[in-house]
Amino acid sequence: MHSLARWLTALGVAVLLAISPASATDIRVMISAGFHGVYAELAPAFERASGHHLVTTRGPSMGDSPESIPSRLARGEAADVVILDGGAADELGKRGLVQAATKTELARSLIGMVVQAGAEKPDIGSVEALKRTLKAAKSIAYSDSGSGTYLSTKLFVQLGIAEAIAGKSRKIRGPPSGEPVAAVVARGEAELGFQQVAELIHVPGITFVGALPAEVQPGFSFAGVLTQNTQQREAASALLRFLSSSEAEPVISKGGLMPIAGR
Repeated sequence: MHSLARWLTALGVAVLLAISPASATDIRVMISAGFHGVYAELAPAFERASGHHLVTTRGPSMGDSPESIPSRLARGEAADVVILDGGAADELGKRGLVQAATKTELARSLIGMVVQAGAEKPDIGSVEALKRTLKAAKSIAYSDSGSGTYLSTKLFVQLGIAEAIAGKSRKIRGPPSGEPVAAVVARGEAELGFQQVAELIHVPGITFVGALPAEVQPGFSFAGVLTQNTQQREAASALLRFLSSSEAEPVISKGGLMPIAGR
């Protein structure tokens, strides 16, 4: 804890030297759940060092929920920077809602699985073992954002079990109005829960079984990108530099994500 405090202080000094306090302003941030834990831990240091104030709105990276980041931007909600699934950031760029050239990769992410605390841990150590576990499960829950979209539209089809498990699978609406998939599992309302690891591991009442086999990981990342109508370009860019710095890597790792290699 003391070492974490020391490097946060050092990081804050570095940012302070790069930003003029006279330019302090509000930065409007839209962020999805997977990177939110890391962001929430790092944000106070950025605010202290820069003088900027982060005004944060949460929503899924994708999907048809009115709370999703694409839906919010499409209806004209104001934001200076969005932090979300890297693929979703690319899609927003194609739609002209963000400045694609400003995309900054922040972390890599894996999809994992949980069961209720005290339950036996099923085998998902290989693709065939995962397939058997899914077919044997009584109930399955997954998110309404990137990981759930991948599972329901690609992986389950690829495994040849989409029809067989459709009747026992359910999509869970995430924050801000919903909850992590792991919370549903913790209450015993689903036997298996799938979501990005960072969104699973800190929820009480569950056991983290592990990440999906490497062969079926979709290669998710989280990225930040400036919106097309950003009002605070320099301040928002400073935030992305802060979150992507090598000094931020301990918090990224602790949050269940993987720092970008070779940065």
